[in-house]
Amino acid sequence: MSPESTGQNEHHLTVYRRGFRTWRGNRPFWAGLFTILGGLPIAYFPYANMHLGNMTIAMSTTAGAGSLIIGILLITLGFTMWFHHIVRVFAGVAAILLALISIPVANIGGFIIGFLFALLGGALSIAWAPAEAKSLPASEAHEAQMSRGDAPEAPEHRQEPHGTAEAPRRPMLFKAAAEADGGRHRAG
Repeated sequence: MSPESTGQNEHHLTVYRRGFRTWRGNRPFWAGLFTILGGLPIAYFPYANMHLGNMTIAMSTTAGAGSLIIGILLITLGFTMWFHHIVRVFAGVAAILLALISIPVANIGGFIIGFLFALLGGALSIAWAPAEAKSLPASEAHEAQMSRGDAPEAPEHRQEPHGTAEAPRRPMLFKAAAEADGGRHRAG
C-alpha cells in the first residue's frame, strides 16, 4: 500500500457519508426536507383518530380529499427539489402557495405544523443558489483532465493550417460567458 492510496483503507460508512454530503451540497436539501415534513401532517391529520380513554376523536373534515392532495403535492415538490433542482424556484413558489391554501382546507394547515414547515421549505428553495464553479490552477486542471481520461490539450503555440496562431488555452470549469464580462451582470 502506498501513502497515496488512502481511500482504500476508509470504512464504507465514511465513504457513504462523504458521498451523501456531496450529494446534499449540490441541491436544496433542507428545503426539500422541510417541504416533505410539511406535507406529512397536512395529509395525515384529517385521517387520524386520537383515542382519549374510551373516547375517539376524529379530525376528518369534508375537505379530507383536498388535504390529502395538498399533502401529497407537497411531498412530491420536496422530492422534486432534491432530484430536479433546476426547477427549485417553481417548486418553492408552489410549496408556499399550497401551504397557504392548506390553512382553510386542511385543519389549519395541519395544526400550523405542516403550514410552517412547508412555508419554510418553499422559502429555502427559492433562496437556494448553486455554488459557483472555481477555475483550477493549470497543474490541477491537467491532473483532473487526465484522471477523467480526456485527451490532452493542444500545445500552446500550435500553428493552424492557414497560418493563424491559436491563443493559448487555459482549462476552465465555468462558463466562458461569465468570464467575458468580468463575472458581472451586463447592467452593472
